[in-house]
Parts: sequence; structure tokens; C-alpha cells
Amino acid sequence: MEKKKISILGSTGSIGTQALEVIEKLQDKFEIIALAGGNNIELLKQQALKFKPKYICIGKNTTERIEIDGITTLYGSEGLNEICSNKENDIILVAVSGKIGLKPTLKAIENKINIALANKETLVMAGDIVMAKAKEAGVKIIPVDSEHCAIHQCIKDINQVDKLIITASGGPFLHKTIEDMQKATVKEALAHPRWNMGRKITVDSATLMNKGLEIIEAHHLFNMPYEKIDVVVHPQSIVHSAIEYKDGSVIAQLGLPSMHIPIQYAISYPERFEGIKSKSFSFSEIARLDFEKPDFEKFPSVKLAYQAGKMGGSATVCLNAANEEAVFAFLNGDINLFDIYKITNKMMSQHKLIKNPSIDEIFEIDNEIRIKTREIIK
Repeated sequence: MEKKKISILGSTGSIGTQALEVIEKLQDKFEIIALAGGNNIELLKQQALKFKPKYICIGKNTTERIEIDGITTLYGSEGLNEICSNKENDIILVAVSGKIGLKPTLKAIENKINIALANKETLVMAGDIVMAKAKEAGVKIIPVDSEHCAIHQCIKDINQVDKLIITASGGPFLHKTIEDMQKATVKEALAHPRWNMGRKITVDSATLMNKGLEIIEAHHLFNMPYEKIDVVVHPQSIVHSAIEYKDGSVIAQLGLPSMHIPIQYAISYPERFEGIKSKSFSFSEIARLDFEKPDFEKFPSVKLAYQAGKMGGSATVCLNAANEEAVFAFLNGDINLFDIYKITNKMMSQHKLIKNPSIDEIFEIDNEIRIKTREIIK
């Protein structure tokens, strides 16, 4: 079997490093074309020496440089676009954080390269455009998020599906009060009980905004109306998501919490290989699975995301930008946890909707919202 050629955008982040662990176990299945690691020069250098890609990409404004024989160094967003224009790639794992993932994803689609998508902003900001272009180009977008990966594995015929059911662990404040959340420290918000993730996404999990963004992603990935996307709190994080067919049958994907499994599925699809496993799943050891409705008073960000998704257009751009700036402010100690929702809600209420923004308009709106959000925070 010929090796699948892959590039990883965001190789030094949480998803990227775990993807390389997967690939290390499957060296006979994959060949790495390029690694992009932003400003984490030292780790990227270690990865480049170990995996020997043809290209590496670092931040354009980084003062340090990497010079390794046989490896070409690229820089900044132009470097990411060059990687995504290289038709040697069979698949590109987009695991960069933030809006920087959008344009490289579109470039890969333009070049008919399949995508393993681990970047929320791509679909939250521009889902209609991205999915339409992917369909036109015949490009597969395989989700890496454990929830969307679970749904992808359960679906055989989307036309027979009546409902998507996205699970949420509930984060560190599931059994806490609103008052507890208002007094929460950064350390408490980052103490996720099930998953080890980056700081921004961990805070989003604490407020359940992460689930709201996943609802928007699911709408675009599976072309499902928002009215048919449910969220259920499942503290054990064993059921990663489920679908309900029109005849009432419910099919769920289960497994112990480990991002190695959805990452491997996404980059190997449609093949399955024995790779990294957290361990064999045992129903008897788990003993019980609990489910409950989310408390929208304690986690109002979920309702706000539904609202933005149904409005469509630039509303989701506003939601994403305002929330992200508020999360950064919380991490810097400038606001409390519950202020994240209040600030995002205020920005949403002031936003003038543009129904079908272009990519350039999306970036302009994103920048404008971030500036206004920072002013509110000050």
C-alpha cells in the first residue's frame, strides 16, 4: 500500500503533537510533506529532525530561523498557503488555532486536497462558503473533533437521519452554582475533568461555548437544521455523540476519552488501522453512563450560539470574535468567567447582520468586532 502523504498545520499544538504520535505508530502508512508550527521554534525543530518533512513553516515575524539540510523553510500565512497548494498532499490536517486556519483550508480545497479539520473557526466563521466550495471541488472534509468524528462514524445515509445528538462533559463547573462560576479562578476554569486541551478551548468548555461552536460546525458539516441538533450533558465522556434515524433508532459512538482515536480516524479515513489506543473499552468497568439536559441559565452561551447560528451570515463571526477576545481577557485576569457571556451577548445585540459576507468581509467584520470587544473590556 502506498503511503498517504500528509501535511500538518499546527504541528506544535495539542492536536498536532498527538497527530504526530499517531503517525509515529503508523510510519508505514504515512509520509509527512510539511509541518507548520508557528512560533514554537524549538519543538518544530525537534519534529522536523525526527519526521524529516520536505517543508516546515514558521511565523513570519519570528526572529529565530531553522536551517536543516534537505528541508525548505516557509514563513507565515504565505507559507501555509504554499503548503496547501502542494498537490503532493493527499490530506492536510488543519490544527492551527483561530482564524488563521480559514484561508489555508480554502486554498487546500481550491487544489482539491482532502482536509482533516480540527479548526473550529473555519466553519464557525465561513461554513456556508467552505462547504459549498468543498462540494464543488469534490473535497472531503473529515472532522477531527471527537463529537463530529463520532457523528461522521455513525452516519451511513444523512438523508435518513432525523437528529444529531452532541454530548458535553459539562466541564469543571457542572455541579457548581452560578455564584461559583462568577468567583472562579483561571486555574479552576482550566481544570477540565476529562480532556487535556489548549487554554482557550478549555475555557470554552468551562462555559459550554465550546458546545455552542460545535453546534454551528455540525450544522455545516452535516447540513442539519439547528432545530435538529441537540446537546446532552454526559459527564463520563464515553458516548462522544449520537444520531437518531427517522425510524427512531439511535446509534452512538463510544470510547474512552482520547483524541488519538478521532485524529487517527480522520487522517486514515476510510481505512482503519491498529494504532494508538487509550485501552480496550469495557462496559463492565464503566458501570454507568449518566445524561442530563444542559442548564441554560448557568451555561447561556449555548443558547447564544443557537441564536447566532439561526441568524446566519456575519452573526457567527461576531459570536466567535467577541467570545475569543473575552476568553483572552479572562485568562489575563481582566474579567470574571461569567463576564465572557455578558460581553459576547452585548456584542451580539449590537451587531448589524450581513447575510452573505464574502471572505474579505468576514475578516473585516472579525477585526472590527475584536476592536470593539477590547474597548468594552477596557
